[in-house]
Amino acid sequence: MFDKAKALYELKKIQTALAKEIIEVEAGNGAVTIQINGEQKIKSVSLDPSKIEEGEWDRLERWIESAVTQAITRSQQVAADKMKSVAGGLGIPGL
Repeated sequence: MFDKAKALYELKKIQTALAKEIIEVEAGNGAVTIQINGEQKIKSVSLDPSKIEEGEWDRLERWIESAVTQAITRSQQVAADKMKSVAGGLGIPGL
Protein backbone atom coordinates (compact mmCIF):
# COMPACT_ATOMS: atom_id res chain seq x y z
CA MET A 1 0.00 0.00 0.00
CA PHE A 2 2.82 2.39 0.89
CA ASP A 3 4.48 1.68 -2.46
CA LYS A 4 1.36 2.76 -4.34
CA ALA A 5 1.03 5.95 -2.30
CA LYS A 6 4.67 6.75 -2.98
CA ALA A 7 4.20 6.02 -6.69
CA LEU A 8 1.14 8.30 -6.83
CA TYR A 9 3.13 11.07 -5.15
CA GLU A 10 5.93 10.60 -7.68
CA LEU A 11 3.41 10.65 -10.52
CA LYS A 12 2.07 13.99 -9.31
CA LYS A 13 5.63 15.37 -9.22
CA ILE A 14 6.19 14.17 -12.77
CA GLN A 15 2.97 15.80 -13.96
CA THR A 16 4.10 19.09 -12.44
CA ALA A 17 7.50 18.75 -14.11
CA LEU A 18 5.90 17.96 -17.47
CA ALA A 19 3.83 21.13 -17.29
CA LYS A 20 7.07 23.10 -17.03
CA GLU A 21 8.98 21.13 -19.69
CA ILE A 22 9.10 23.05 -22.99
CA ILE A 23 9.83 21.26 -26.26
CA GLU A 24 10.62 23.33 -29.33
CA VAL A 25 10.29 22.06 -32.90
CA GLU A 26 11.02 23.79 -36.20
CA ALA A 27 9.77 23.02 -39.70
CA GLY A 28 10.35 24.56 -43.11
CA ASN A 29 14.00 25.36 -42.32
CA GLY A 30 12.92 27.54 -39.42
CA ALA A 31 9.89 29.11 -41.09
CA VAL A 32 7.66 27.62 -38.38
CA THR A 33 8.54 27.14 -34.72
CA ILE A 34 6.24 25.39 -32.25
CA GLN A 35 6.71 25.30 -28.48
CA ILE A 36 4.73 22.69 -26.57
CA ASN A 37 4.94 21.57 -22.96
CA GLY A 38 5.10 18.04 -21.60
CA GLU A 39 1.34 18.08 -21.10
CA GLN A 40 0.96 18.51 -24.88
CA LYS A 41 -0.33 22.05 -24.58
CA ILE A 42 0.90 24.36 -27.32
CA LYS A 43 2.63 27.34 -25.75
CA SER A 44 3.52 29.27 -28.91
CA VAL A 45 3.50 29.18 -32.69
CA SER A 46 5.98 31.46 -34.44
CA LEU A 47 6.37 32.20 -38.13
CA ASP A 48 9.49 33.74 -39.67
CA PRO A 49 8.25 35.88 -42.58
CA SER A 50 11.75 36.10 -44.05
CA LYS A 51 11.61 32.34 -44.70
CA ILE A 52 8.14 32.29 -46.24
CA GLU A 53 7.72 33.33 -49.84
CA GLU A 54 4.53 34.92 -51.07
CA GLY A 55 2.12 32.32 -52.40
CA GLU A 56 3.59 29.47 -50.33
CA TRP A 57 0.49 29.09 -48.18
CA ASP A 58 0.06 25.41 -49.00
CA ARG A 59 3.66 24.72 -47.96
CA LEU A 60 3.22 26.83 -44.83
CA GLU A 61 0.17 24.80 -43.84
CA ARG A 62 2.15 21.55 -44.27
CA TRP A 63 5.05 22.98 -42.22
CA ILE A 64 2.69 23.93 -39.39
CA GLU A 65 1.06 20.50 -39.45
CA SER A 66 4.47 18.82 -39.47
CA ALA A 67 5.79 20.94 -36.60
CA VAL A 68 2.71 20.30 -34.44
CA THR A 69 2.86 16.55 -35.14
CA GLN A 70 6.57 16.42 -34.29
CA ALA A 71 6.05 18.47 -31.12
CA ILE A 72 3.25 16.21 -29.89
CA THR A 73 5.29 13.08 -30.64
CA ARG A 74 8.31 14.45 -28.77
CA SER A 75 6.20 15.53 -25.80
CA GLN A 76 4.68 12.04 -25.64
CA GLN A 77 8.17 10.53 -25.63
CA VAL A 78 9.30 12.87 -22.84
CA ALA A 79 6.22 12.01 -20.77
CA ALA A 80 6.64 8.27 -21.35
CA ASP A 81 10.29 8.39 -20.32
CA LYS A 82 9.49 10.28 -17.13
CA MET A 83 6.60 8.00 -16.18
CA LYS A 84 8.33 4.64 -16.73
CA SER A 85 9.91 4.65 -13.31
CA VAL A 86 6.63 5.34 -11.54
CA ALA A 87 4.38 3.08 -13.62
CA GLY A 88 5.78 -0.13 -12.18
CA GLY A 89 4.83 0.90 -8.67
CA LEU A 90 1.26 1.63 -9.69
CA GLY A 91 0.71 -1.67 -11.46
CA ILE A 92 -0.83 0.06 -14.50
CA PRO A 93 -0.39 -2.06 -17.62
CA GLY A 94 1.08 -0.29 -20.62
CA LEU A 95 2.81 2.50 -18.71
